[in-house]
Amino acid sequence: MTDEITRRLLALDTCAVSDALDKLGLKGCVTGLVQLSTPRRIAGRVHTAKLVAKGAVAAAAGPPRHLGTTAIEASQAGEIIVIEQRSGIDAGSWGGILSLGAKLRGVAGVIADGPVRDVDEARQLDFPIWGRAATARTARDRIVEAGTDVPVTIGDVTVTPGDYALADGSAVVFLAAADAARVLDAAEAIAAREAAMAEALRAGKKITEVMGAAYEHMLKR
Repeated sequence: MTDEITRRLLALDTCAVSDALDKLGLKGCVTGLVQLSTPRRIAGRVHTAKLVAKGAVAAAAGPPRHLGTTAIEASQAGEIIVIEQRSGIDAGSWGGILSLGAKLRGVAGVIADGPVRDVDEARQLDFPIWGRAATARTARDRIVEAGTDVPVTIGDVTVTPGDYALADGSAVVFLAAADAARVLDAAEAIAAREAAMAEALRAGKKITEVMGAAYEHMLKR
């Protein structure tokens, strides 16, 4: 079931939300994550997974679990899995069987600060994925999971489980749960003003008038 914050996010794009973050003096916009599998916009609460180079952390007790599987099982329909894989190793932080499992679970999509593999499978599944790059290299014997639902770093933004994400063709933006309502209020006001500007252009007003001082100072605090 889509909550109110997610519903409002889905009605916006990342540019309006990024502008709102700027207006409020908050961080949250991450660029350079490529929309790898489908052009569909996603928004929702996040679960996180932190991946590191093999040997960087002690092996967990008990039977081995493949990276990402715990996050899938923790997720509810409509939620997003956010992965940190900043080891510098060219190895998949996500793959095809994970995409299938996540889609069957109802996960809205995956945002990975790292390489992603099996991109063709994700496209066939119509499963949205953002990543730093595509790769064919497996994580086996290269990458391990250091934690699920722990704070992760995506770009220069710290993302905490329960935060919100919005991702589209321009960027990915993250909203701390405590800030989400006021960021959305600002973003909706910005989007409404830009919609009015577009209508003014269509009505024949000069673009130099439409995009004048009021537009340039729109984000001043």
